[in-house]
Amino acid sequence: MGRLFTESLTGPRIFKCKSCKMDSASRDDIVSKNFQGRFGRAYLFRSVVNVSLGPTEERVLISGLHTVKDLHCSSCQQLLGWKYEKAYEESQKYKEGMYILEKERMLKSGW
Repeated sequence: MGRLFTESLTGPRIFKCKSCKMDSASRDDIVSKNFQGRFGRAYLFRSVVNVSLGPTEERVLISGLHTVKDLHCSSCQQLLGWKYEKAYEESQKYKEGMYILEKERMLKSGW
């Protein structure tokens, strides 16, 4: 059986999966804290680690229609948020390629 490759983040402020405590993102990669997810507040990140992507789907969100992929922890498969693949409204294009992590599904380490 293969070995699971994981990436450890460095720095004082790291977000981790609440279920298994696997590193997921650095505070330095936060673009915005003003997002709403399925489970409450959510943060928009430039990059994340140790996640797997679900299938592509179109979803109507608060800000309109987007093509997204759900994000799951690569260790425990907990749903963590989603990745913006495509935004259909011009004002939302800045989200393309970025990630939403749900605050409810994350732990803060080193804060």
